[in-house]
Amino acid sequence: MLEILQFDFIQNAIIAGVLVSIIAGIIGSLIVVNRMVFLSGGIAHTSYGGIGLAVYFGFPIFLGASLFAIIAALLMAFITLNNKDKLDIFIGLIWAVGMAIGIILIDITPGYNVDLMSYLFGSILAVSAFDIKFMIILLITILFIIVKWYKDILAVSYDSQYASLRGINIKFFYTLILVISSLAIVISIKVVGLILVIALLTIPVYIAQSLSKSLLNMMFISGILSTLSTLIGLYFSYIYNLSSGATIILVNALILGIFIIGQKIKKLI
Repeated sequence: MLEILQFDFIQNAIIAGVLVSIIAGIIGSLIVVNRMVFLSGGIAHTSYGGIGLAVYFGFPIFLGASLFAIIAALLMAFITLNNKDKLDIFIGLIWAVGMAIGIILIDITPGYNVDLMSYLFGSILAVSAFDIKFMIILLITILFIIVKWYKDILAVSYDSQYASLRGINIKFFYTLILVISSLAIVISIKVVGLILVIALLTIPVYIAQSLSKSLLNMMFISGILSTLSTLIGLYFSYIYNLSSGATIILVNALILGIFIIGQKIKKLI
């Protein structure tokens, strides 16, 4: 087992898995308590337009996807704050248009044969040193935001009316949560892919929510669960030559299943 650690790509994959898992635990908790799961799904699929943009103009994939995702997050924040009755229509529209733009740009890129599966279902074994630096910077940024504005984010997440009465800028923090969520989604795509990213952000949080009495505890527990499932999934995907993203999500689902069964047995006892 330990011999696989001698390979650089395995070391990069483990580091990336841990970094993304911690980020997913923090951001996933915010997404769930703010009821943004559907919004996050829209951002995840819209970011594919940024991937196509990066491929076409020849700059880093993360940069293109991040810029596209941030723009999508800002648009969604504006729409959902002012026209909540049109939320579903707008998310469906930006979801489809973003993916369509990405596919067309990749199609018209001269001499480029892209592996669509690596973006749709993840390719953690292909993580580069640049990707890891991006993840580290994002994690530090998220931790800074949480530490600096934890009480404000907590108030906005659980009771926006109370937060407004306290003079907290709800629009700012709502938009901030969406923007950092969009960046977390982009880096998570590298690990589990665009299609499975929401599962990574929500399954560990579901368990953590049942075991926590505060948002901070939820972030901590979901980060640990996400890290555990990512490392186990990465190990089995390497040993049995399976898709890493799908394996990680299945491990998450297995842990969730065990947790639910355990809870039911506990109630019966």
